[in-house]
Amino acid sequence: MGETKPDKGMIKSYWSGTLRAGIVAVLVLVQIAAIIGLSIWLTSYTVYIYAAIEIASIFIMIGLVNDNRSPSFKISWICVILVLPLTGHIMYALWGKNGSKKKIDKRINYKLRHGETFYEYYPDIVEEFTKRFPTKSRIVRSMEAHSFPLYKNNSITYYPMADETFRAVFEDMRNAKRFILINFYIIGDGILWREMRSIMAEKAAQGVEVLLVYDDFGAMLRTEKDFRLKLEKDGIKVRVFNPIHKYMEKLYMNYRNHQKIVIIDGEIGYTGGMNIADEYVNLVQRFGIWKDNGVRVEGDCVWGMTVTFFQMWEVAGDEPLMDYSPYKAERRFPQNDVYCQFISDGPANNPRNPIVTIYKEIMYYAKRYLYITTPYLIIDDDIKDALITSVHSGIDVRIITPSIPDKRGVKMLTEYNYGPLLQAGVRIFEYSPGFIHAKTIINEDCGVVGTINMDYRSFYLHYECGTFICDRDTVDIIRNDLIETMRISKEVFYEEWLNRPWHKKVWQEILNLFATLM
Repeated sequence: MGETKPDKGMIKSYWSGTLRAGIVAVLVLVQIAAIIGLSIWLTSYTVYIYAAIEIASIFIMIGLVNDNRSPSFKISWICVILVLPLTGHIMYALWGKNGSKKKIDKRINYKLRHGETFYEYYPDIVEEFTKRFPTKSRIVRSMEAHSFPLYKNNSITYYPMADETFRAVFEDMRNAKRFILINFYIIGDGILWREMRSIMAEKAAQGVEVLLVYDDFGAMLRTEKDFRLKLEKDGIKVRVFNPIHKYMEKLYMNYRNHQKIVIIDGEIGYTGGMNIADEYVNLVQRFGIWKDNGVRVEGDCVWGMTVTFFQMWEVAGDEPLMDYSPYKAERRFPQNDVYCQFISDGPANNPRNPIVTIYKEIMYYAKRYLYITTPYLIIDDDIKDALITSVHSGIDVRIITPSIPDKRGVKMLTEYNYGPLLQAGVRIFEYSPGFIHAKTIINEDCGVVGTINMDYRSFYLHYECGTFICDRDTVDIIRNDLIETMRISKEVFYEEWLNRPWHKKVWQEILNLFATLM
């Protein structure tokens, strides 16, 4: 590659990305200013405008009440419309109505449904699973109803930190023989990315097919202007998900690809919370010690990962639909009873949100304990009720969140959501060494490790993915890691939450009005 590796990790920004983001931000602000200006100009026609607002409000409220999206989504828009009577109406017409993105979603769903045709389902495996795990079989059948097949014959390795995950990823990439598939949200120039890029270029030169999908918003500030061009010159096939300047008037740029997937030869697959940037592997510190986790799957479930990858690959391109079959594993895996399903979700599915359903089922069907790690805890009433119902049923419910936040406003809302959970008996721990970015939910038999935060953005606005694992040995390993993490964390108590400063309480209550829009 001809590049000299730096001695230390870096967090580097590029002017090209900053300029592009700035231009888009200015154009969005111009739209908002135009809406506000129009509202002010129309105030000279007060009587007529007031009547029009009342009529419009009635129609919008009827539409929202009968909308089949999240109640929290509807309440947030009602708040916007009440606080900003005319401006809020225009904002809702532009950005809140389903119709503003229906055509885009239709195109995306066409490609997602095409990907689902490459799945194969195994009723005998489901029946076998049902006999072994009668309660958890309801979760599995629910996921199959959402087009996520159940697989067995898997070997799973859990990594409690991202640096361990990437060491394994790089070793497997170096051993690739046929193809490497990579999908990440954030790519930031630094030691980690340069090592990955070097391996990608080396393997491409050897004739290995290398495909990379990255999110435009996640990479634009921390990569060079000719980032994609340089990769393509190295023989790497590249697609960029949802360039931020497209569909700007609909704010479709708000819907990002937050998935993280690496697949080698259709035999080995990785996912987890980590991105490709030096802070994720603690080569540089931004918010104390950064804790992420990941899983390596070798076995039949990797085909589920592969289908998900190519669904996003096709969504990010305009080429004719492709045949995924050549990317299947060429070898048969040893028979075993390690069960997995690879799950995914995204805004094009709204209001059909399988990941929300799966998370609630894991909560409701827990028998002894329920442990969760999440960097953000901004949850709607359904999730809150599921957690409270679990703890009232005698389940040991514990949640780990960061002590040092990466976003102060989100941290304020996370803390605000502690109250009813703590009062009900949920135990909450803040990761004292720094920032926990891992996204995990487990009960005594099963769980999910993936990219899914416990917030509205992950549940409804981002394309996410995760590995559902039903294997007692793996779940015990994850549980031990979470217990060890709790030991070095600070537990938060309800009395402490009640006694937080009054100005903090006021600010949190104001922020909570717009929680689902953050």
